[in-house]
Amino acid sequence: MISRFRAFVRRHQKSLPVLFFIGGFIWDSLTLGRIDRLYDRTILSTYMVMLSLSIYMFNVADDGKWKQTFFEKYEEYLPLAIQFFLGALCSAFVIYYSRSVSFSKTISFFVILVILLFGNELLKQRISNKYLQFSAYFFVNFTFCTFFIPVLIKQMSTFIFIVSGLVSLGTTMALIIYIYAVSPSTRREINEGKTLGLVAGIYLMINIFYYFNLIPPVPLALETGIVAHSVEKADGNYVVTYQQTEWYKFWRDNSYTYSQKPGTNVFVFTSIFAPTNLQKEVAHQWKWYNPDLEEWQVADNIGYEITGGRDRGYRGFTYKSNVREGLWEVDVITKEGLVLGIINFEIEIDSTRQDERLVTRIF
Repeated sequence: MISRFRAFVRRHQKSLPVLFFIGGFIWDSLTLGRIDRLYDRTILSTYMVMLSLSIYMFNVADDGKWKQTFFEKYEEYLPLAIQFFLGALCSAFVIYYSRSVSFSKTISFFVILVILLFGNELLKQRISNKYLQFSAYFFVNFTFCTFFIPVLIKQMSTFIFIVSGLVSLGTTMALIIYIYAVSPSTRREINEGKTLGLVAGIYLMINIFYYFNLIPPVPLALETGIVAHSVEKADGNYVVTYQQTEWYKFWRDNSYTYSQKPGTNVFVFTSIFAPTNLQKEVAHQWKWYNPDLEEWQVADNIGYEITGGRDRGYRGFTYKSNVREGLWEVDVITKEGLVLGIINFEIEIDSTRQDERLVTRIF
């Protein structure tokens, strides 16, 4: 059976990396759920360990390391293993980050993840490029550490992000230096300084993204964001009344135009997913667009603390009275200024407002 499988691999060596990539993505989509589940953490940790081992085994294979050993017959499958575990990790990150990304501010980092995900589809010859291999490895290692460590220690902060980045940088550089030391074929193929320089460059790039608040604040995720006419708390639930959008705007449940009667309040309700026992301060930053100055002006910054663990997110709301007409947005942000999501709407003051398309939902 093994000989037939090896013959099959040789016949389809151009398409198999793509199939392994797709297989990793489908597997993650079907099996991964909550980022704080023991199953998810175990699977992702296993992927990371197996990717590291596969890269090590691949890089020393040309030195005859596995000759006359059990692994010799499986050497040719190592690029497929790298392809699978890299694809599985990237697809997991895309699944998690897609829940937390704010498409107006953090889409750039998400796009890099998607490019890496589909870039992994490149054929075996490309993934065998060791500069590309180590660069992709460090990026997924950094991404893994920046959400895995906060989940483990149940804290999020700039300091934790820096620690996570240093852990990923240290482990990646240690792997590169070790492989370079024990593998003459790797020394002939790549320059150690150039490889470490690429890794350092990616490290600097991710930190620049963080400084400018361009990285989604995973493991936090905005589940729901609604501008509402009223929000009341009853029996442990939130009763939210808001105006539904037109039926053909299927991508948005909440109406963009908010018709307000003078003297009434404007509410913004949000539910935010956070891992179990993770406590974090978040805020609703209310901003009004000044058409004379052509810029957004912060009208208020109202904070509250969330505690994770609820599948449908930690719920909360803020409100403002005596608001002006015009364009508004409420940024849902962390204490560090990372954007969880943005709720856009336009306020029209209308004393004759008819309560059309009003719906009430319980959260």
